[in-house]
Formats: sequence, C-alpha cells, structure tokens
Amino acid sequence: MRFLVIVKANADSEAGIGPSADELATMARFNDQLFAEGRIVFAEGLTPSSDGVRVLFEGAAEPKVIDGPFAETKELIAGVWLLNGESLEDVVELMKRAPCFDAPSGVLEIRPVDG
Repeated sequence: MRFLVIVKANADSEAGIGPSADELATMARFNDQLFAEGRIVFAEGLTPSSDGVRVLFEGAAEPKVIDGPFAETKELIAGVWLLNGESLEDVVELMKRAPCFDAPSGVLEIRPVDG
C-alpha cells in the first residue's frame, strides 16, 4: 500500500526558515535509509504558501485564483513523503522515528492513498 505523509507547516516554514544544516543532514540520512529499503516513492519539501496560489471553484461561474500567503498556518503543508508500507500502523511506527519533528509545533499527517 502507499501512504501520503504530510508535513504540516508552522510559522518558521511559512517564513522560509528551514531546518539547520545538521537537521537537514539527519533528515537526508533518514531518507537515504528509506530509499534503500524501497519505502520512499517520493519526498520533497515545499516552499512557503507565499509562493503559491489557490484556485477556488466555490459556486462561481469562473474559478477564482487567490495568491498566497495564506493566513491559517495549521491548514498548510511544508512537505510530503509518498511511502510504501504494509499498513497504516507500519507507516506510523516508521514515521515516529523521523528526525526534526520532535518540536512542539511538529505535526505529520498520514493518510492511505486510494487506488
């Protein structure tokens, strides 16, 4: 099965403040291990929402485009992994070992990919 792991944004990621060089190196080692195990299909960080747009289809004859940044940080994404796993529980246990997400604002959301 495949699972999407969503790295939730926080004030730092939205300000363009990324992990330290040491944290990036630790994350690279973790990702290298996942690649070696055949677990990672895709993994990338995202730029702040100020670089993006939203396309709204809410009842309008023509979709509306809204430029970022977006106010609700708790609804934003800072990065993603697409992982192979045996079960949701398997991926949860794997991601509990992910580095750099032990700060109080660190949140990962894990969802099965349908299909």
